[in-house]
Amino acid sequence: MRAHELTVGRTFGVTFDHGEDFFEAMSTFCRDNGVRQGYIPSFIGAFAEAEIVGACEKLADPDAPVWANTYVTNVEAFGAGTLAHDPSTGEILPHIHVSAGLKAQSADGRTSHLLSAKVQFLSELLIVEVASPTMTRPRNPDLYDVPLLTFG
Repeated sequence: MRAHELTVGRTFGVTFDHGEDFFEAMSTFCRDNGVRQGYIPSFIGAFAEAEIVGACEKLADPDAPVWANTYVTNVEAFGAGTLAHDPSTGEILPHIHVSAGLKAQSADGRTSHLLSAKVQFLSELLIVEVASPTMTRPRNPDLYDVPLLTFG
């Protein structure tokens, strides 16, 4: 286990607009507001289309991470996540999970890691900046090269 006390900074209420790319809007928000790291305690919204981690075929190694994706359309979404940054590029590295209900299929649900999404109507987020410690997401070569959140 890894843990570190967080010193929080500013808190933002943010809305992404109809047609926006979710992750591009997130990067723009972070760049425009100088947010390099933080967390999203929750968000709600709708996606016209999204890709989430998932596979339909039998997994060769059920213990390994799944890198395949599933494409969904017209979903209502509830999610949360963390924002870290890459110190070498300054790029924001979000890790977002969602539960998404397929509106046209009796709100049948999917829950997984969000890979991409296009906003339908709006997305409403709360974003809490973390002032310290530094939060990064280096890949762990001993654990399937999965990027893991680290502090300090």
